[in-house]
Amino acid sequence: MLRLTEIKLPLDHPLDAPKTAILKRLRLSPGDLVGFTVFKRAFDARKKSAIATIYTLDVETRNEAFLLSQFKNDPHVKLAPDMDYKFVAKAPERLPSRPLVIGTGPCGLFAGLVLAQMGFRPIILERGKLVRERTTDTWALWRRSELNPESNVQFGEGGAGTFSDGKLYSQIKDPRYLGRKVLVEFVKAGAPEEILSEAKPHIGTFRLVAMVEKMRATIEELGGEYRFQSRVDDLEIETAPDGARRVRGVVLANGKHIAAEHVILAVGHSARDTFHMLHKRGVDVEAKPFSIGFRIEHPQSLIDCARFGKSIKQLGAADYKLVHHASNGRDVYSFCMCPGGTVVAAASEEGRVVTNGMSQYSRNERNANAGIVVGITPADYPEHVLAGIDLQRKWEQRAFVTGGSNYHAPAQRVGDFLAGKASTSLGSIVPSYRPGVTPTDLSQCLPDFAIAAIREALPVFDRQIAGFAMDDAVLTGVETRTSSPIRIRRDASYQSVNTVGLYPAGEGAGFAGGILSAAVDGIKVAEAVACNVLGLPLPAGRGERAPQFEVLV
Repeated sequence: MLRLTEIKLPLDHPLDAPKTAILKRLRLSPGDLVGFTVFKRAFDARKKSAIATIYTLDVETRNEAFLLSQFKNDPHVKLAPDMDYKFVAKAPERLPSRPLVIGTGPCGLFAGLVLAQMGFRPIILERGKLVRERTTDTWALWRRSELNPESNVQFGEGGAGTFSDGKLYSQIKDPRYLGRKVLVEFVKAGAPEEILSEAKPHIGTFRLVAMVEKMRATIEELGGEYRFQSRVDDLEIETAPDGARRVRGVVLANGKHIAAEHVILAVGHSARDTFHMLHKRGVDVEAKPFSIGFRIEHPQSLIDCARFGKSIKQLGAADYKLVHHASNGRDVYSFCMCPGGTVVAAASEEGRVVTNGMSQYSRNERNANAGIVVGITPADYPEHVLAGIDLQRKWEQRAFVTGGSNYHAPAQRVGDFLAGKASTSLGSIVPSYRPGVTPTDLSQCLPDFAIAAIREALPVFDRQIAGFAMDDAVLTGVETRTSSPIRIRRDASYQSVNTVGLYPAGEGAGFAGGILSAAVDGIKVAEAVACNVLGLPLPAGRGERAPQFEVLV
């Protein structure tokens, strides 16, 4: 199979145009082409008057070896790589102990799935509820200002990714094509097959709910076990005379002990009580950079026109990615852009307001939204390793009070924000945040350096997307959960650098950002656990063959 890249065709090309392009590109006669599939499809909208479709195609021909020699110097004609996932281990009939997975977000979900497929029968602990019950609790906050600290946008089956845009692309290096494994499993669970070929695939919240349930059923059929409303409050760590530390199990909030030699920690970026417990227990934790800011909303039609020149139905809702290096040294950038979506209440602690973005598969809501956030570093919170959590809490509490102390969010028109005056009402753009917003002055809801950087960035972004700084655009605060404020350090074996058997993983541990990268990290950590149990080396990289095992799939 050959892989052809950079096949460029007009947006409105006929159905047979890819085939014609293949024949022309490889100088083939129709009889020499056995067939082809679309591996990836993207759009080039840099020239709004001539938007193009860019294909990557996997092509089967009758003379593959000859074509490879003919095009050996062409970077766009290569042998298609083997992207099928290869399991690295198979569990023995008798396990010394069952691995624990803490958390059921994308990382924990895929760690549990791969362990179950290899026969390791993981026990999966989740502090929140099943996804349907969790959805009910989440809507209680959005509709009635009733927050359940253990069942919300952050906590519960599926993790924070369930209430998001469901983006499934990442910039991580992935030489083993583990991201392909993630997409394939999602399709098996009910995602549309087009996510396998779209350059920027997404699913949306409603589909994710059903998919998470189906993947749970698969894990259970393979011997895995879920335990919901099982918050881990402590680790059991054994310390040898020489100071070496080894995890021996966990203690739940109800006092129950579960013995385990391998514990995967996939708790997500908002498990602040867990971070404090880990630090207290002496697990090596360090502060890391993250970002804080606001959500901004525009009419989706404005973004479509700016990006595509006019609303082009076959391209769907347009997105954007913006960056500005402010004069005060801060980076301002768009984060988690949700085309045709909504701004959602994402608090997980009482007396605090947090925003996030979400959209459905259709992306057909009237507004576009994105985080406009400012980078901060541990130098901004040098007091102690967990001071980033204190900083987040400070501004979330300020937003709660400024919004009215009822989980309404503080909001401001962009025109007023740039003019440095409080908003007393909003304009033509209706904010999507529920349970509601309070017009106010957002400058009191973030540090002065962040406010100055955002005020400088918005007019710059307006020159890239006409109307971005329009007076009636709405800013809603605050966005503080862009990533984890800490990193739980791990070594080359994916274990904690000072606690054997503890496997920090995913976004909460500081090793991922988004659904796809977290899921990939979950696969890697599951493989590391399996290899450790069996005394096998970790999987090889691209170009090397790892052992293949018959597994439970």
